[in-house]
Amino acid sequence: MNTPKAMIHEVDDVEDLFENAPCGYVSAGSDGRITRANATFSAWLGRDRSELVGHRFQDLLNIAGKIYYETHFAPLMRMQGFFNEVALDLLRADGTTLPVLVNAVERRDEQGALRFIRITIFNASDRRRYERELLEARRTAEKTNAELLELNRTLEERIGEAVEARMKSEAALHQAQKMEAVGQLTGGIAHDFNNMLAVIVSALNLIERRLNRGEDVSQFIAAAKDGATRAASLIQRLLTFSRQQTLSPEPLDANQMVAEMSELLQRTLGEIVRLETVLAGGLWRVQADKNLLENAILNLAINARDAMPEGGRLTIETTNCHLDEAYAAEHATEPGQYVMVAVTDTGTGMTPDVMAKAFDPFFTTKGPGKGTGLGLSQVFGFVKQSGGHIKIYSEPGHGTSIKIYLPRLSGAVEAPKPSRAKKLASGSGSEVVLLVEDDEQLLALTAQMLRDLGYGVIEARGGAEALAALSKHPEIRLLFTNVVTPDMNGRRLAEEAQKRRPDLKLLFTTGYTRDAVVHNGVLDPGANLLQKPASVEQLAAKVRAVLDG
Repeated sequence: MNTPKAMIHEVDDVEDLFENAPCGYVSAGSDGRITRANATFSAWLGRDRSELVGHRFQDLLNIAGKIYYETHFAPLMRMQGFFNEVALDLLRADGTTLPVLVNAVERRDEQGALRFIRITIFNASDRRRYERELLEARRTAEKTNAELLELNRTLEERIGEAVEARMKSEAALHQAQKMEAVGQLTGGIAHDFNNMLAVIVSALNLIERRLNRGEDVSQFIAAAKDGATRAASLIQRLLTFSRQQTLSPEPLDANQMVAEMSELLQRTLGEIVRLETVLAGGLWRVQADKNLLENAILNLAINARDAMPEGGRLTIETTNCHLDEAYAAEHATEPGQYVMVAVTDTGTGMTPDVMAKAFDPFFTTKGPGKGTGLGLSQVFGFVKQSGGHIKIYSEPGHGTSIKIYLPRLSGAVEAPKPSRAKKLASGSGSEVVLLVEDDEQLLALTAQMLRDLGYGVIEARGGAEALAALSKHPEIRLLFTNVVTPDMNGRRLAEEAQKRRPDLKLLFTTGYTRDAVVHNGVLDPGANLLQKPASVEQLAAKVRAVLDG
């Protein structure tokens, strides 16, 4: 059977229209899988037509488009056999998406069986260009856009790699600096402690030899005590730097304190340094540990004196000030009202690299034997633990100003009660102390010191043992306990003891401030604490004060 020429030409025209139309044409079989796609559609996707055959149309959509198609339009197609102008995103081979408008219609035979599905796709992003037959211009634009997308993608990758490399370098530098600081700190501690232990060990060896010969040992005892005292002082400085010391804050008038210190400061500075004070009127009060604030100002004054070997002027200034939110955010402190105490000298000043390390422990620019490098770090720790802020302003050859900011004390301030000097006295012999300590040697030595002071002593190595002793000995007047004990902490022991004996006096001792009676470095109200290590004079004074109530 011969096909008429007119029919052949008609088929050719349809085929040409199918292939070269400015929109996409896809045919799918009764199973929904693509059997044919025109050149325009395969070009949009960047895929060969042979790759498309066998796929479902929804497989060519992005994830969101697949879900939308399956949940909305597939059921609609089954119900009415067609849908029009559905907005979807096609997924190209390069991973990009193309927004399109999709029409679909089913073709069935006379018996109603599905023969095929014809899908027409319009480029929604540039439909007018297709209507004006500017397909080539669109393809050029798409190619340029793809190149730009690829360039942008690789640029983002390069930027990401550069940022990651920089972060790794900064982390490595930070770790190196941290290890250097730890090494400097431990090295400084080891050096100073070795010297102090050498004094103590040497003195004890000499005491032992001289005692065997019946000779005087008083000077060696004094040397050993001095070495131990300096070791305890070093620990206290380190606790101050690490903000772990015990604070006893009280309402303070900084003007009055500076005025009271003036004579001491002038003697410390010597004749070649002139002391000036500029004290603000109406100065707010602060809540701070008086002794530690005095030590901080004294430390700064000594540093200033050493920076003025040829003499100069030291100015101590006080004023009320307000740190705004911008300044507080920049310097990692809290905004609000503060009292500033500034110590300013006309000395040699500091270079920027020295300023950057000024608060580091054991960092010093002084010669050997002229400074431990703990002074400024101790001031820094005290100020931060007090909720304040400290700032250095300095310029080589033009002097240094160190400003301490302490939070303003709000509310009414009680008038200070007149202090009564307490006589340092021993026990009467009838006063019994229940001593709780888990370190055997320390327990024995402390008990002996208390007995030498005239107190009766009952020893306990833990909370349970202490409570049992309390039940057996009604004559006990004072519970003197370590804050950390093996079976219960000192606070819980004290609470249990006072339930049984409400009149019992309490005294805690500790070598570390993060415990049950010290919170944020501040002693609990009403708690009595003796910091370890304590001299016999400190022990006698504290025990007597607690018993006398």
